[in-house]
Amino acid sequence: MNTTKTKSKEEFVHSVFESIAPKYDLMNSILSFRRHKAWRKFTMKKMNVQPGDTAIDICCGTCDWTISLAQASGHGEMVGLDFSQNMLDYGAQKIKQLHLDKQIQLIRGNAMSLPFDDNTFDYATIGFALRNVPDLEQVIREMQRVVKPGGLVVSLELSKPTWQPFKSIYYFYFQKVLPLLGKLIVKRYEQYKWLPESLIHFPDHKQLAAIFAKQGLEEVNAYPLTGGIAALHMGIKGKMKSGV
Repeated sequence: MNTTKTKSKEEFVHSVFESIAPKYDLMNSILSFRRHKAWRKFTMKKMNVQPGDTAIDICCGTCDWTISLAQASGHGEMVGLDFSQNMLDYGAQKIKQLHLDKQIQLIRGNAMSLPFDDNTFDYATIGFALRNVPDLEQVIREMQRVVKPGGLVVSLELSKPTWQPFKSIYYFYFQKVLPLLGKLIVKRYEQYKWLPESLIHFPDHKQLAAIFAKQGLEEVNAYPLTGGIAALHMGIKGKMKSGV
């Protein structure tokens, strides 16, 4: 990948999320037809987090998923990592209100190069962010590297509708209506115009499952959600592997 292009995308994405942090949760509800909480609940059920399990939530945003992981684990150490300090600041407020600040550590960092040793966590998760990273294969490799053998790499992401009649309606909403809502609600038209564009070149759920497998993850499963507008992907790090 062209380094200049990668850097410019990284800088642009950073500026987008720094600017929309105050209304990020509200816009997530609009973006997902208010389904993102149900999708995360489904994901948590499939993950089956056990008491004491540890996780790193990459591109954690305002930390909703990080909090769900911490609550499911009960006492296992959790890390939320994001490159937007504004997002982390909003997340920190939620974490403090829920008295989870001793269990959750928030770190400003880069998903492309995680500041942790191999085989550190039981889970590595990324929610609604894989399509925004400069190199999704590198991020998946890093997620795989930092989970323990037998650990899970999990992505919950917007995807491409699988039901044809719904597909045209969704793309009209995503490409035409959503940017206008962004302008009205958070006074950010260009940022929300960019979000649908970020999905155009993103793999569909079958292609992303193949990428998971290509990186060496085993027992890869893909679950299209709500007519395919989102998808959950899960893969297991091979138990005999000590690194990637």
